[in-house]
Amino acid sequence: MGLKFGRLSFFGSLAIGATLIGAVATAQDKITAVHAFPETLIYTKSFLAFVDKVNAAGEGVIEIEVRGGPEAIGMFQQPDAVRDGIVDMVYTPGSFYGGALPEKDAMVTSNITAVEARANGGTDLMNQIHQEKMGLYYLGWFDSGVSYNLWTRNAPEFDDAGNLKVDGLKLRGNAVYNAFFSNYLKAQVIDLPTGDVYSALQRGVVDATGWTQIGLIDLKWNEFLNYRIEPNFFSTDLGVIVNLEKWNSLSDASRKILQDVAIQHEKDSVEALGAKRDEDFAALEAAGMKVVSLEGEAKANYLAAARGTTLERMKSVMEEQTDGSANYDALVELYYDASKN
Repeated sequence: MGLKFGRLSFFGSLAIGATLIGAVATAQDKITAVHAFPETLIYTKSFLAFVDKVNAAGEGVIEIEVRGGPEAIGMFQQPDAVRDGIVDMVYTPGSFYGGALPEKDAMVTSNITAVEARANGGTDLMNQIHQEKMGLYYLGWFDSGVSYNLWTRNAPEFDDAGNLKVDGLKLRGNAVYNAFFSNYLKAQVIDLPTGDVYSALQRGVVDATGWTQIGLIDLKWNEFLNYRIEPNFFSTDLGVIVNLEKWNSLSDASRKILQDVAIQHEKDSVEALGAKRDEDFAALEAAGMKVVSLEGEAKANYLAAARGTTLERMKSVMEEQTDGSANYDALVELYYDASKN
């Protein structure tokens, strides 16, 4: 009887062991994710396309579970949430955590794309800084190659030298461009999250805003904004950050799929958003949007100030931190191609 029980236990153990081995073999890494902007915005659609690519390429190996946008976790709380492991992945502008990682301003002032930054070592350095400073893995810089403009309800005014006048302008600001708006344009800005701008325009709380070259139609701000001021300035700094402990816990296969798909999406999004920008500009102008341009020295000063004031902010905040400004020169060089001027 004892022998029979022993043999049954032995074969039962084999069966259980085989089941466990099978479960391990089919185990799938899962990542939770949130995005900074509403689903209707083109940038969020780009991120969700990346998620679909990962889930298709990683079937049975890795899956990203999207838990929502700012309605799930506030857009400005998301960087802390991924750092603290509340969520595994966040798609967000670097500017939303610029106080902790001012180095992201190198991307804001950049005139290159993610493809170029990946090739020249800029992305590797940015990833290293993210890991050291915030315990985050910087997976990729998405939707690059898109700049910003200043958009206004009323026709912009200029002084005798052709410089933009902002007296009386109720200008919406945010972390991306406040150094430029405040330090050079001397504007009094009203800080508002993206989701509040439509109602602020509707109620007349603001009558001008900086925004990227695309997305105005998605947000329906074009119902109130009638002028686009050129030249364009800055670059989007949207990226995907992953909790470093979570990243390190993934299988080699999962990490490879995530990184390979991210690198390809960096390339794909440059092309897709470039085409979208052209479509949006055409649609806006067909609907009556007027384009007003600074010229000559006023234009040159405007562009120089956008870059210069933002880099000054970057360096000053870096110098206040433990690491200092050791990476300042390298980042400025890696993320800006002077030959493009």
